[in-house]
Amino acid sequence: MTTVPQKLYALGQSLWYDNIERRLLENGELEAMIQRGDIYGVTSNPSIFNNAIVNSSDYDAQLAELAQQGAGIAAIFDALSIQDIQAACDLFLPLYQSSRAGDGYVSIEVHPDLAHDTAGTQAEVTRLWGLVDRPNLMVKIPATPEGVPAIQHAIAAGANINITLIFSQQRYAEVIEAYLAGLEERVENNLPIGHQASVASFFISRIDSKIDSWLDVIVAEGGLRAAKAATLKGKIAVANAQLAYQLFKQQFSSERFAALQMKGARAQRPLWASTSTKNPEYPDLLYVDTLIGEQTVNTLPPQTLEAVKHHGKAEVSIEVDLDTARAHLQGLAELGVSLDQATTELEAEGVAAFSKAIQTLFEAIEQRAKAIS
Repeated sequence: MTTVPQKLYALGQSLWYDNIERRLLENGELEAMIQRGDIYGVTSNPSIFNNAIVNSSDYDAQLAELAQQGAGIAAIFDALSIQDIQAACDLFLPLYQSSRAGDGYVSIEVHPDLAHDTAGTQAEVTRLWGLVDRPNLMVKIPATPEGVPAIQHAIAAGANINITLIFSQQRYAEVIEAYLAGLEERVENNLPIGHQASVASFFISRIDSKIDSWLDVIVAEGGLRAAKAATLKGKIAVANAQLAYQLFKQQFSSERFAALQMKGARAQRPLWASTSTKNPEYPDLLYVDTLIGEQTVNTLPPQTLEAVKHHGKAEVSIEVDLDTARAHLQGLAELGVSLDQATTELEAEGVAAFSKAIQTLFEAIEQRAKAIS
């Protein structure tokens, strides 16, 4: 029987798993998920590693050994996380090979404190790329103003890059430009580009969470504006992603990309991230069923993946009623609600959340290391 994830894959959308844990690598479950066709890649971030390491004893033996050897906190985290990433890369290698480098990628993120440091990000990408040393690794760079130049540099250097924390269509356009420019730089230097892959991680549900809170203020005021505001709740995030997908199609059907494609370049796929529903009043798969399209990825946390397997849809939906999507964004502007302000705030909040997660994790590692020694 063909499952929903397999049907989505046939439609051109790959489901990746927004989770990594040592126990899944050791008990065979991650390998089983790959074999079943449930997932076609993995994404990680500081919050995911914080949850995995702090809330389990799975890493204690390795942590104790490293602490007794006198390793520092950052070095311990490197060792714990890189072992997981390498193991996951190895499990996905057959898929990476059979899909001709189309899928089977595992993502690791640069330290969030480097989000506003272009040179530091570039150096960290080089370091992680060398340490993990797997062809199906993707290094995640945040789409901050300082991160964008690092994207071009990393692509030009030959790495696979997952650009994270994209919220606005404007920033997405900058990310696409950085990818294309990086590939063009390689071509100019007579370097191959056929082996490289990149995804642009466009965050979804957080947009509705923020915009809805602003719309609630208008609704509470009453009147005609309140009625209009109420109709837009839960609509902006999907509309924003739908129009971002139009930008993807435009840029990757251009003559500029066609010239790169002739030399082996792959399109930089949009990856829908933050797709678990935050508002319990909304359908649990609101940000999955509505964003199905060719050459896309949707990375799902465990509970959302299970929901997709149980009752997810498998039909192309990303371009359904684009006029309504445009009308939703226009209606938001007419209410005086700034999507640009929301995406700017969300970018800053996203970086701050990852920085807090890594700080919490480092503190927990330090406490365990002290307890052991």
